[in-house]
Amino acid sequence: MGGKEEYGVDLDALDQVVKELNQVLKDMGTSKSTAKSSTFLAKGTLGKGFSEESELYGAHQNMKQKIEDLIDLVEGLVDKFGQKSSKVRGAYQDAEADNSVSMK
Repeated sequence: MGGKEEYGVDLDALDQVVKELNQVLKDMGTSKSTAKSSTFLAKGTLGKGFSEESELYGAHQNMKQKIEDLIDLVEGLVDKFGQKSSKVRGAYQDAEADNSVSMK
C-alpha cells in the first residue's frame, strides 16, 4: 500500500452518457406521441349497443392512460439522470481546471 493511487474520471465517457440519454429522450418522443394519438379508439369502432360496450371502452381508456403515465415516468427518470450526469461532468471538468491552474 505504499504507492500513490490516482483516480480519474473519463469526461468523454460522461459526455457520451449524456449524449445517449438525450437520444433516448428524443426517441421516447415518438413513443409518447404514438401512445397518445395512435391508440385512440373512437366510440363505435368495436360496435354499438352491446352490454359490455361502456366497460370495454372504459378498460381501453384506463390502459391507454396507464401506458401514457408509464412513458412519462420513464421519460422523467431518464431526463433526471441525464441532468445529473451533465452536472457531474461539469463539476469534474471544473475541478480538473482548478487543479491544472493550482499546479502552475
